[in-house]
Amino acid sequence: MPKITVDKGYFKNHQEVMDDIAKTGYWPTTYVSDPSPELPLHRHPEDIIGYLMQGSSYVLGDGGERIELEPGDRLVIPKGALHAEGEVTERMVYVVTIGNAIPFVEALAPLDVQSEWPAMPGQQR
Repeated sequence: MPKITVDKGYFKNHQEVMDDIAKTGYWPTTYVSDPSPELPLHRHPEDIIGYLMQGSSYVLGDGGERIELEPGDRLVIPKGALHAEGEVTERMVYVVTIGNAIPFVEALAPLDVQSEWPAMPGQQR
């Protein structure tokens, strides 16, 4: 089964992120997260690489291990890897990349959610 990895201190600045993205050939977008609760365990239908530019949080692996995230870290989430994004207590900024040119929301769609997915701001349940 695929597993997430976190490369601590992988980059120092935006240019290093852009250089790494050029090597991967992935499609980038900027993702800004305001404070939000920890998400339930889930999988994504696409390979995802995220670069944490600002803020801090954590990610939970499939065994429940907690990996702290801080600016400069690269998070690699292979297609199908079970994981959960941690609680966000302050604004976070990621450069998020996906391997295929598809709508961003499709690539990040949670699969096999283990519990109720929280409503996003402005979303009704």
